[in-house]
Amino acid sequence: MKLDVIKLDGGKAGSVDLGDEIFGLEPRADILHRVVRWQRNNAQQGTHKVKTRSETSYSTKKIYRQKGTGGARHGDRNAPIFRKGGIYKGPTPRSHGHDLPKKFRKLGLKHALSSKAATGNLVILDEAKLADAKTASLAKAVKEQGWKRVLVIDGADVDANFKRAAANVAGVDVLPSIGANVYDILKRDTLVITKAGIEALEARLK
Repeated sequence: MKLDVIKLDGGKAGSVDLGDEIFGLEPRADILHRVVRWQRNNAQQGTHKVKTRSETSYSTKKIYRQKGTGGARHGDRNAPIFRKGGIYKGPTPRSHGHDLPKKFRKLGLKHALSSKAATGNLVILDEAKLADAKTASLAKAVKEQGWKRVLVIDGADVDANFKRAAANVAGVDVLPSIGANVYDILKRDTLVITKAGIEALEARLK
């Protein structure tokens, strides 16, 4: 697969050959769904907690005699049936994460990249660098390109000026190649990868 390479100002910068084993696959929704679910589950904190009847602050004394009251029989006020009583089988701190084989995670990333290439939402950028960390200049370039919700993937390191300028532009996110993931790629409308990012991703996924 051959795609044109552009500069940040919109000028031409040659072309690049993309491997079909990474960018030319037929995207499968079931694979993408499994990887996204694995990512989101691992991102959950799992710190939600409620008090059981042994942890609430009421007295443990029996509230009234067992028989003869004409009412239901109860023990103490900590029972789940009472207001502010303990919660029965409520949530406790735990991990929501589950395992997913490394090969499957790589496959998911390949399918995510292929899906952007298949829909024409993949842009190859010569380099993501700015002389100064000026938000205005980057915002102007993004507007001229027509990018609204865009993810920029660079090589091993992201240019400090570009990263700082992008932090103030709504809808623009920047990641190094090692941070490329299925969820962030699918979440954005346009995927922009630098030539250094292409080389790093191909080395990572081959």
